Amino acid sequence: MAESKNRTSTEDGYLTGKLLLAMPSMGDPRFHRAVIFMCSHDETGAMGLVINHRLPGIAFHELIGQLDIRSDIVIDMKKFDLPVMNGGPVESARGFLLHTPDFQREETVLIDGRYGITGTVEAVREIVTGKGPDNLLFILGYAGWSAGQLDWEIQQNAWLVTEADPAIIFDKNLDTKWTKAVGQLGFDPGMLSGEAGNA
Repeated sequence: MAESKNRTSTEDGYLTGKLLLAMPSMGDPRFHRAVIFMCSHDETGAMGLVINHRLPGIAFHELIGQLDIRSDIVIDMKKFDLPVMNGGPVESARGFLLHTPDFQREETVLIDGRYGITGTVEAVREIVTGKGPDNLLFILGYAGWSAGQLDWEIQQNAWLVTEADPAIIFDKNLDTKWTKAVGQLGFDPGMLSGEAGNA
């Protein structure tokens, strides 16, 4: 197996490997109740994948057909009920697989040893032929922040931060991911104010 890059969030104050949760006061409708898996966050900026917004009108099996992926194995592609996720407004045609670490390729980036991110057509081909990971999300696009931007937004009460839990990330019920993730913080999501403010 090829050596994979392993990025981890240490005690450096950065949020790689965490979940970012949009506050109800979030003014950008693209991030309404968004749950974002943070792929990277350092002094140069941040990048994450929204994991609870489905792209309307796009089915995974149709996307596979557009990619013209063929296999010697006869597969009923309509059985692949994998949703295509809207990962964010940046590079909306770029695909990512967010998955468990049981699937690793040379280009896979491992995060905290618990998650992998792979972004190649070859990886999608392996999934179609039954060689994929136990759990995965297929995501188009990502969310990006310039240096210091995310830190400023957190200070403005735009986001909450919590631990990344595989049970939330790979939950098939997209509508409850935000509520479950907020619940990890120990309070009722209904208590969150719709108004942003500074202490």
